[in-house]
Amino acid sequence: ARHAGPPDGGWGWMIVAGCFLVTICTRAVTRCISIFFVEFQAYFGQDYARTAWIHSIVDCATMLCAPLGSLISNHVSCQVGIMLGGLLASTGLILGSFATSLEHLYISLGVLTGLGFALCYSPAIAMVGKYFNKKKALAYGIAMSGSGIGTFILAPVVQLLIEQFSWRGALLILGGFVLNLCVCGALMRPIALKEDRKTAPEFLEQDYVPEAQKRDLKRMSICSPLIKAWSHECLCYCSWKEYDFLLMPDFMVLAVSVLFMAYGCSPLFVYLVPYALSVGVTHHQAAFLMSILGVIDIIGNITFGWLTDRRCLKKHRHFCYLFAVGMDGLCCLFLPVLQNFPLLVPFSFTFGYFDGAYVTLIPVVTADVVGTSSLSAALGVVCFLHAIPYLVSPPVAGWLVDTTGSYTASFLLCGFSMIFSSMLLCFARLAKKIKRTHLQSLTNDTGTKQHIWTNGAIAYSVTAELDQKDAEFLAVDTNSYSNR
Repeated sequence: ARHAGPPDGGWGWMIVAGCFLVTICTRAVTRCISIFFVEFQAYFGQDYARTAWIHSIVDCATMLCAPLGSLISNHVSCQVGIMLGGLLASTGLILGSFATSLEHLYISLGVLTGLGFALCYSPAIAMVGKYFNKKKALAYGIAMSGSGIGTFILAPVVQLLIEQFSWRGALLILGGFVLNLCVCGALMRPIALKEDRKTAPEFLEQDYVPEAQKRDLKRMSICSPLIKAWSHECLCYCSWKEYDFLLMPDFMVLAVSVLFMAYGCSPLFVYLVPYALSVGVTHHQAAFLMSILGVIDIIGNITFGWLTDRRCLKKHRHFCYLFAVGMDGLCCLFLPVLQNFPLLVPFSFTFGYFDGAYVTLIPVVTADVVGTSSLSAALGVVCFLHAIPYLVSPPVAGWLVDTTGSYTASFLLCGFSMIFSSMLLCFARLAKKIKRTHLQSLTNDTGTKQHIWTNGAIAYSVTAELDQKDAEFLAVDTNSYSNR
């Protein structure tokens, strides 16, 4: 049975719990790979740029294959997709523990684990959007806080595992931990909403299908429902209707903004620990910085989610999102002058809070732009847009470090990229608001108009203030009108 709307509770809180675990096992584990950076560099004797490709490939594969995760979720099952992703991610981490070269890590820890994360991440996030409407930002805040909580817990644990079992043992244990994604998949009970796009068999009643084809497909359906469901015409229509939001101007602006935001945020999680070590911070203090960033990330997730659900801010969630992105950009600009642990701690607090804030609002803003029915496909595209920046930015930052001998250029480039992303969205929203105000003023200036036809009849028409179907035209013969 189809629900009239999202239940905003009930099993939805179990969906939130499942998504919370998914973000721990995907995004938190990906962040903690940066703790392995120095170990990989020392063991394989490679420079910053080559070693940074490991983290880049994980992030890129996760985002690049996100539409595949949405496709499996939409056409097979969200549960099947997440369980399959958990198996692939765990296999990649376990194979990475036996690596003998960086190329081996590129394939196992990079491609295979990234592909597994892709099958889990966007479908789990989209499921939260299907179960919540009024409390959507709060639900996403709790679900996405798994990234911060996971980083807070896993960062010191991974450092301890590396010290006790070497990086190989730590990767092996992480591979077993990531198998919990299969449990998360089992929690993702599907829900049918009336606002969802019609499924392929329901299209048979639409006007775009010729009558003769309807009769043929109905006859075939008696023998094989699969033939009816997967006819070529239905699939083409399905695919178009799922991705028609790509032509929306608002989504295009959001997509370009996401490209710059993704470029700016990725290198910091790769180079925060190496940068801290380069200015004299100990290994445990560097891991503690990641933990601080993670736990404050949680506060940003939940508090910003709760605040933007309030009536006073609900209509301004776009501006809350771009403010958070801009603040993270400013933090990156100031990072090169922070040369000791006491100064890096406030940075971790500030960057972590606003990172959690905008990550929470990404699916909320996307849902506001495209609607709930297209959310899964739209999140797949948004994650896909992260792929190229995630792939390119850490090696580019590493090349700048190798070339200049300093992290300054890398962090400045990240900061300006995020600030530009924020400003682009801000100008687009302001331009849209000005255009809407202008159109409303034109509409208000337009009143009831009198039209005179050549036959001498007079008509009065109610203009744009009424719907076109309800506007009435009164035509009266001039002679009878004058008698009145």
